[in-house]
Amino acid sequence: MRIALLATVALLASSAAYAQSASPQSVGGEHAVLKDLAGQVSETRQRATIQKLVSFGTRHTGSDTKSDKRGIGAARRWIAAEMQAASKDCGGRLQVETPSRIMTAERLAGPTEVVNVVGVLPGTSDPGRVIVISGHYDSRVTDPKDFTSDAPGANDDGSGTAAVIEAARILCKQQFPATLVFAALAGEEQGLLGGKILADWLSAKGWRVEADLNNDIIGNTEGMSGVRDNTHVRVFSEGTRSTETPEEANRRRYNGGEVDSPSRNLARYLDVLADRYLTNLDVVMVYRTDRFGRGGDQVELLRAGYPAVRITESTENYTRQHQDLRTENGIRYGDVIEGVDFPYLAQVTRLNVVAMAALALAPAPPTGVEIAGAVSPDTTVKWKPAPDAAAYRVWWRRTTDPQWTYSRVVPPTGQAVLKAVNIDDWFFGLSAIGADGHETPVVFPGAAGTFERGGVKPAS
Repeated sequence: MRIALLATVALLASSAAYAQSASPQSVGGEHAVLKDLAGQVSETRQRATIQKLVSFGTRHTGSDTKSDKRGIGAARRWIAAEMQAASKDCGGRLQVETPSRIMTAERLAGPTEVVNVVGVLPGTSDPGRVIVISGHYDSRVTDPKDFTSDAPGANDDGSGTAAVIEAARILCKQQFPATLVFAALAGEEQGLLGGKILADWLSAKGWRVEADLNNDIIGNTEGMSGVRDNTHVRVFSEGTRSTETPEEANRRRYNGGEVDSPSRNLARYLDVLADRYLTNLDVVMVYRTDRFGRGGDQVELLRAGYPAVRITESTENYTRQHQDLRTENGIRYGDVIEGVDFPYLAQVTRLNVVAMAALALAPAPPTGVEIAGAVSPDTTVKWKPAPDAAAYRVWWRRTTDPQWTYSRVVPPTGQAVLKAVNIDDWFFGLSAIGADGHETPVVFPGAAGTFERGGVKPAS
């Protein structure tokens, strides 16, 4: 079978459509399993989830932890119970953990236990490779230290938490080669504390984290001007790696890579998936780590060296974020459930579900990607072949283009030569294709683009 597959790849090496035509699960370039998973997202379940989260009054990280009805303690126990219920429905495969730490912060009254609720769906053949979805379940009002006033947090970030829980319910019924992690985080409003706990927890596991999809404020469609936008979602991604060394920065400044971090190519991957699998939802890539001067839990994952993006609604309404519940001059302030557009939230959740499944079903991103071709009319791409990749796709684009535009499928030999494609004029990348046609994000050559946390391992 291996010989036959290689022969097929060789015959079709010039065809950019090989990945689609090779897959028995795909129709017209689409994988049926991803379509099916997207169709399982329920607006009704997500509405019930946010209604329950709002019912706890406040989920401030410093709020009551003893009550069963009010405060962050009741909220986290309920989230854990929801994940346990999802695990029961999928044969006990979803493992629920609650990594925590006593932390201090300027926005906390004193040392406080910050608890994340995490569901882990172990991978079948490559469990050390990990895809994460995250959202924070804590909430706040105008004063970030106020832990007693009602802080419904319906959209910020009940919406992201609802996406995490819904993704866990759907995806734990499937089996994937890679491990999936569903993380509901606390302490975001006090300084990304839950994100720090998550990053350290992932590191302690020794896992190869391929992506974190951080969902923060994904349910509102009405802007402060009254204009609605329910057809776009923003994906923020850093341009250069947070862990870049001075030597790597010098090389990147000279040869390029400012817009090709693994997080940036993950954002491009999401954009393609939205176009292929969703109706009336377009990804707007924003070339920033987060909104101007603001942050989210994905920042802590980036600081730890993991690829991560922030997914957030297209149109924010600041009268509904970090506000005391009140009415002034006819304007109702506060993050109440009426501000959540549930059909839109379901669409954004579908994007997450499709992305997690697509990433987990594809091979691991290529490693050891290098290019050569100085003073040559041709460009040579090298990489370290992996046993889970049936073929590779070489990509190139003009240095001023935002998206990859040209590609060629090549055999898994570890080297490909692009004849008459001058290395000076183009940016290059490489993706891996599995035997069933699932494909990875594009990997830009060298340290600037590697998905590996610990730096580049040269091709052998």
